[in-house]
Amino acid sequence: MINLEIPKKFGMLINQAQQVSTEIFRPISRKYDQAEHEYPKELDMLASLIDGMNASGESSAGARGVRRDSSEKEKGNRNGTNMSGTLSIIEACWGDVAMVLSMPRQGLGNAAIASVANDEQLARFDKLWASMAITEPGFGSDSAAVTTTAKKDGDDYILNGEKIFVTAGDRSDAVVVWATLDKSLGRAAIKSFVVEKGTPGMVVERLEHKLGIRASDTATIRFTDCRVPAANLMGSPEIETESGFGGVMQTFDNTRPLVAGMAIGCARAALDEISGLLAEAGVEVDYDRPAYVQHAAAAAFLAMEADWEAAYLLTMEATWMADNNKPNSLQASMAKAKAGRVGVEITLRCVELAGSFGYSENSLLEKWSRDSKILDIFEGTQQIQQLIVARRLLNKSSADLK
Repeated sequence: MINLEIPKKFGMLINQAQQVSTEIFRPISRKYDQAEHEYPKELDMLASLIDGMNASGESSAGARGVRRDSSEKEKGNRNGTNMSGTLSIIEACWGDVAMVLSMPRQGLGNAAIASVANDEQLARFDKLWASMAITEPGFGSDSAAVTTTAKKDGDDYILNGEKIFVTAGDRSDAVVVWATLDKSLGRAAIKSFVVEKGTPGMVVERLEHKLGIRASDTATIRFTDCRVPAANLMGSPEIETESGFGGVMQTFDNTRPLVAGMAIGCARAALDEISGLLAEAGVEVDYDRPAYVQHAAAAAFLAMEADWEAAYLLTMEATWMADNNKPNSLQASMAKAKAGRVGVEITLRCVELAGSFGYSENSLLEKWSRDSKILDIFEGTQQIQQLIVARRLLNKSSADLK
């Protein structure tokens, strides 16, 4: 059974993430929000520190810590890399979401590699900073609609297609690209490939200007007769009609709780900020009295905290299940759906409660409201998560329930 208390062994990791948020991310948050696409050089030293921690086994920090290890058989509960990674991301995103997405070697592509790569690939790509390329101009949330093609040619695959909204697509060392081996075979033919920067035929065409997470670069990448070694295909090269799509989709089972953690961290930052502002205004929040007999702002705060707690617990459940090698697709989507929505609602409500101060750049509240929206969109939108949950609960296939 899941234990709702944070494991003591993660105490140092959480404390370190809190220090990073307070001493590194927060002081430079506004600077790089205003200087869109400028790389935060302060992150280089931090990335080296995290690499050292991971190499020494002290912790599993960031998006890299999401690999499931079915060989480990422990009695009772196991709180492993999924939980430690999510807990650290919650604390880091309390500091700044865009900084987390800009961290070298902590990209969602790294999470994909950790999730589905074999041991040889994991060792070969371990030092790379990998972004993930799924979305195309013709589709967004329907991952099965991939049109980028991969044709086998000797010991290589030749990729052709265009990917949009690739987080860290310009700065990363490699991109995990979803492509189809045969469009006529649908989902089963979709595979993921690690394409390293500098590969002929791969071109970063442009960077997007965005509402939020402005310190993070978001790129459009085109692949034209891009030759990739067959050894860079992750998972089985065979087209398995029954389970072929499951391999690449396992990535989401691990990364969706991470994105939920980002939303939880950002929402917590807003709650902490508005709590201080309410106290300064003389509004007391009393946890021992019903909300309806308290100040309207206090009642709103209590409602937000309840929603936040629900999102947090759903996310902890999804990560715990991953650590204990339990199927968690339903729980991962529930956590992502709840946290994504709650993050947007809480940050916007906090802006409203703070009035003109919340809407100005005198506070980071307005920035957090902008940053939080993407966490409800990428890695599967709110609507897609609800659709996945419905399919799981009703035992319907994607063909039965669209």
